[in-house]
Amino acid sequence: MNETIVELQDVHVRFKTRSSGLFKKSYVDALAGVSLTVKRGQTLGIVGESGSGKSTAAKVLVGLEQPTSGQVIFDGKPVRTFNTRIRRELGSILSVVFQDPATALNARMTVRDALMDPMQVHRVGEPSQRERRVKQLIGLVGLPTSALDALPAQLSGGQRQRVAIARALALDPQIIVADEPTSALDVSVRAQILNLLTDLKNELGLGMVFISHDIQTVRYLSDEIAVMNKGRVVEFGNAARVFDDPADPYTRSLLGAAPSLLHP
Repeated sequence: MNETIVELQDVHVRFKTRSSGLFKKSYVDALAGVSLTVKRGQTLGIVGESGSGKSTAAKVLVGLEQPTSGQVIFDGKPVRTFNTRIRRELGSILSVVFQDPATALNARMTVRDALMDPMQVHRVGEPSQRERRVKQLIGLVGLPTSALDALPAQLSGGQRQRVAIARALALDPQIIVADEPTSALDVSVRAQILNLLTDLKNELGLGMVFISHDIQTVRYLSDEIAVMNKGRVVEFGNAARVFDDPADPYTRSLLGAAPSLLHP
């Protein structure tokens, strides 16, 4: 059940800075030797402050960022180049839920069309099969079939994020990568979305990568946790161990900002 789907091995991502000139190049290391493993049926939490490299790691995982060095192992095989074929293949196995559902969804597409779109792009099924799948997806995320005829602007933020999650499930992926999926939502609906993600993971046997600056949220959802700081994984391990007995000072500083976790 918990087989490895994607693995990063000693991945570096280096960007030129704005201060780079014609004769003197200046670089920043967004990732500096990151190794991570994503398994089906488990949640890997990646936590760190802004600029820690967690979102860059997610982009490498889903093929949106080419490593400067290191290896991405996909289904047991090294990915040599992120060409169109590889990105299409990755897109059918890993799906992304973005931070802001308002920008993730096309404002001019109905919910039905938004859910249908990935299946049409990947040529999955006949029209009647796609329609059945769309109705199944909207039910999976707890919305009525009447929502299929709505435009994103007619939905609440929580409903839009449910649609974005349904869209991410359209191709029956093995892994969901959720990048700060509740930070743009009202506090009152965050727990509902977190519970939905947990339920879907368990019901569908999904693997999940959950990325957040909020250490409490990461603890709530994750089986294993990678703590990132300045492009490096400074601590990794079982969620309970990382929170109950943190080894790295940076992890302890994150926990110190959430004292309720230290004294349950």
